[in-house]
Formats: sequence, structure tokens, C-alpha cells
Amino acid sequence: MFKERIYIFIYYFLKMIVFILPKSLLNFLALFVAQITFWCNSKHRKIIDINLKLCFPEKSPEERKQIALKIYQNFAKFGIDCIENQNTTKEKILKKVHFDNEELLIKAVHSKRSLILTTAHYGNWELCALAYAARFGAMSIVSRALDSKAMDKILSQNRTQFDMQIIDKKGGLKKMIKALKDKRTLGILTDQDASANESMRVKFFDKEVNFLMGASVIAKKMDALLLSAFIYQKEGKYHIKCFEIQDSRLKSSEELTFYQAKCCEEMIKFKPDEYFFFHKRFRSFDKELYKN
Repeated sequence: MFKERIYIFIYYFLKMIVFILPKSLLNFLALFVAQITFWCNSKHRKIIDINLKLCFPEKSPEERKQIALKIYQNFAKFGIDCIENQNTTKEKILKKVHFDNEELLIKAVHSKRSLILTTAHYGNWELCALAYAARFGAMSIVSRALDSKAMDKILSQNRTQFDMQIIDKKGGLKKMIKALKDKRTLGILTDQDASANESMRVKFFDKEVNFLMGASVIAKKMDALLLSAFIYQKEGKYHIKCFEIQDSRLKSSEELTFYQAKCCEEMIKFKPDEYFFFHKRFRSFDKELYKN
């Protein structure tokens, strides 16, 4: 209970700071806090470095350190943006975002087929969902509840704007299928490590990993279209990049999963500092990697 109160206090304190300070000062503060956290949080700094070394063996220790610092800075900015987006309007959200190849989304929506959007813990993924819902309508997001019930409730308020629905990942299959039947777009994060019974083995940066198959299996079951999309920053604006639409009637579950993995890898190569490298992505097949 005490810990919950601390979380709530910190959140509302940050919220007050976000709405009081001018944007320039707020950005400076975010970068300062990110720098301090980067140097103090040695545990995750080491995890990030191991991941970067595996994905980009050609990069020097100094290059990896600079990318890691940028990761902290980017996520500090995303945290601020998440607070700013609470109780906002569709117009304000869409002013922040540019759809690089919007015609793919328009084509998928106008097809009248069930649609599954997959993405990763990449860029400001919370804003990505908000922008889609603001532009194209009803969306259901598959998510794991936060350990803090108080913070989970606060985050859910942000996530359920613009006819967005949250489906708990645990035991949520029936709700996911119902969402698709109700012509709601289903959004799923598919990039994190997974157990063998819910994933398939793929090559990811030339390393074997388990990649979640849930989106692929549901797409096959529902004859749905599947499309991977990612959000990134460019010249002070957020951009959403879509990859080619995949028709589950023409592809196997394995092919659909491989497609998601390759799209994710391509985006990480494009801008590695926007990926959530804090988790132990490669541990399933090499548990020694992250020891100590």
C-alpha cells in the first residue's frame, strides 16, 4: 500500500511539472534525468550493452554507450509525452504524428477484413496506438496489467481514449476474437522473449530467439489481414511507418511470424536508439549471456 502511494505521488508530481514548465525547460529536465538515471542504473545499462553487442557487433564500446544514453533520453521524452496525452483531443494527437505510408492503412481498413496491427516496444508505442485510433477508429490493444494497480488504472485511462479497449493478455483470447468480429482493429506487441509453447524459433540479428506467434495464429483463425507498424522520431515529429500488408489466407502462421520478426529487425537497424533494449531478448537460447 505504501509503495502504491509513492507511485501515485511521483506520477502526480511529474504531471504537475509537465503542465507547469515550458516545453524547452521540460525537455532539458528530461535529458538531465535520463543522464543521471543512465549512470546510476548499471544493471540495465549492462543489459542494453549486451543486446547492442549482439545486434551490432561492428560497433565500438563508445558507439554502444552513446546509443544506450540516447535510449534513456528517448524514453524520458516518451514518459513526458504519455502524461501530456492524457485527456487530450484527436486533433492534438494527429498534429504530433505523420503516417509515412498511410495508403497501406487506408487500404487495409477499406478492405472490410479483420485487421491485426503488430508492433514492438519501439519508439513511443503508446502514441502509435492513440494516433491509429484517432485517425481510423475503434481499436483493441492486448496488454499485460502493470504490477502496480494504481498505475495500471492511470495508464488505462490514457489507453482507452478514442474508443480504445484494453484486453488483458492473460486469458484474453476470446476477447481478442470478439474484437475482430466486432470490426475493431487488434493491436499486439510481439517482440519480447516468450516461452516455447507460445512462440516459434526464428533468426533475429542472426541469433536464435523465440518470437511470439499469437498474432499469426489469431490472424489465421479469423482470416485477418496482418500489418506491422512502428513509430519513430524525425525532426521533432513522430512518424508511423507501415510494412506491406500480409493476407493470412495466403500465408502460413510461420510465414506471418517470420514477417513480424524481420520488420522488427529492420526498424531496430534503422534507429536502434528507439528500441526498448532493457529486456533480456536473447536469454531463451543463451542464459549465460546476462549473468552477473
